[in-house]
Amino acid sequence: MLADFLPQEQAALLALKQKVNHAFVTGAGGFLGKAICERLLAAGIKVTGFARGQYSELSAMGVEMVKGDIADEQALLDAMQGCDVVFHVASKAGVWGSKQSYFSPNIDGARHIIAACKKCSIERLVYTSTPSVTFAGVDEVGNDESAPYAKQFLNFYGESKAIAEQMMLSANGDKLSNGKSLGTTALRPHLIWGPSDPHLVPRVLERAEAGRLKLVGREDKLVDTIYVGNAAYAHVLAALKLCCEDASRAACAGKAYYLSNDEPITMAAMLNKILACKNRPPVTKRVPSNLAYVAGCILESIYSVLGKQDEPIMTRFVARQLSTSHYFDISAAKRDLDYQALVSIDEGMERLKASLQ
Repeated sequence: MLADFLPQEQAALLALKQKVNHAFVTGAGGFLGKAICERLLAAGIKVTGFARGQYSELSAMGVEMVKGDIADEQALLDAMQGCDVVFHVASKAGVWGSKQSYFSPNIDGARHIIAACKKCSIERLVYTSTPSVTFAGVDEVGNDESAPYAKQFLNFYGESKAIAEQMMLSANGDKLSNGKSLGTTALRPHLIWGPSDPHLVPRVLERAEAGRLKLVGREDKLVDTIYVGNAAYAHVLAALKLCCEDASRAACAGKAYYLSNDEPITMAAMLNKILACKNRPPVTKRVPSNLAYVAGCILESIYSVLGKQDEPIMTRFVARQLSTSHYFDISAAKRDLDYQALVSIDEGMERLKASLQ
């Protein structure tokens, strides 16, 4: 129900309802995708979800689910008929895997989404990107969107998302089959968390239970995170901003935006807040950052030689992510999207704690 959301979200959703009738959400079964679907449905917007699996919960909510692969252009074309806005959330995430396993869904999928938008004359395309597109293994201290894409990536996820993001932004202004222009924008939420999080929260808790949760580096570095509801709200705002006479000329069109809770926090403090939600003791053990990086190099080499598919306990990317600063200047999102974090970290943790009881 619309009343379940904060007043600012309600206003944005009602405004979007006046502009669009039918939304298409890739990765609808994922953490962020589901949160976006919930908000669109609450506003009375028809939602078609696209995912590789069956999600009975989404169907029960009212999402018209289509099972398919974003690397299949024809499947996308068939599913996107009649839609007037696309939220391309789906991607292969993670820190380990073959180049092809990331490039096929993330790059080919982005290409097919763009092509389908053109053929189906869908004018508005909101793409979920990641700050990993600029991460080169060093501190990111208050970076804004002028930061260049990384020249060297520590995994295929960041590399594939950087290529896909550039494709998305370059497609802004491309002609559609009806003669109008495509409007695109890319959002870079950092470390999404909250109730029902299937990634960060369970990983932290599981490692803590196994006694394997450690801080990397001697110095506590600041990082940005974003509550899942705030990330979903930003996607709604981006779609709303693209709802102008010429979407390709919207203030956010052809641009990427960092997103966060706008509350930089040390990694130790963030992990301990999560642990406290399950009444677990704080993490205090530390590993030197260089040792973690060397361990990541060795483990990656061993796993590659053995052809192991499961993720190593440490990789070069994870070692650098956990030992460097990652917080961003989100002034552009505030200016162009009217974005602000509606749920603070502390309020979000209260909600997370309630969900874990």
